[in-house]
Amino acid sequence: MAEIADIENYISKCALGDRDAFSSLYAATSAKLFGVCQRVLGDRHQAEDALQDVFVKIWHNAGRYQVNGLSLMTWLITIARNLSIDRLRVRKRIKGAGLEAAEDLASADPSPEAMAIAASDRVQIAACLTELDADQSDAVRRAYLEGETYQEQSTRYDVPLNTIWTWLPRSLIKLKECLSR
Repeated sequence: MAEIADIENYISKCALGDRDAFSSLYAATSAKLFGVCQRVLGDRHQAEDALQDVFVKIWHNAGRYQVNGLSLMTWLITIARNLSIDRLRVRKRIKGAGLEAAEDLASADPSPEAMAIAASDRVQIAACLTELDADQSDAVRRAYLEGETYQEQSTRYDVPLNTIWTWLPRSLIKLKECLSR
């Protein structure tokens, strides 16, 4: 069990960006803070999410804590409690609003119009890619859709790295010209 002096030490090291100290702080305090979150929220999964946010907040605000005789655990518990209460208020507001709240929630899915535009764009991009040399078209797909590096492409196509550096920008210019027609 960590002593308060140890926890204060972890906090001061967290303020300096020490990840090991943060890990130690988590190990020393997470059970207590999780209990606070779960008591306020009454739901294990939401308490786990809240605990994650609590530690993100602690990480970002570790430099604000001052050793001043007040209990460090009180400071940590206050962060956990306040964040959990905020989450509870949001949950109640959404639940209490019923269908009106559902109308205000934007769907993450694209609209039918956006899907139609994207389909049209895909067809146009595919047509423009056929205007490029086969290797250059493939290089563009691999670089921008699959994240392949210039070095990997240089090896794949057995060409110098400078050639890849030339292919991709020129291919993008050709694609831009084709798409603007």
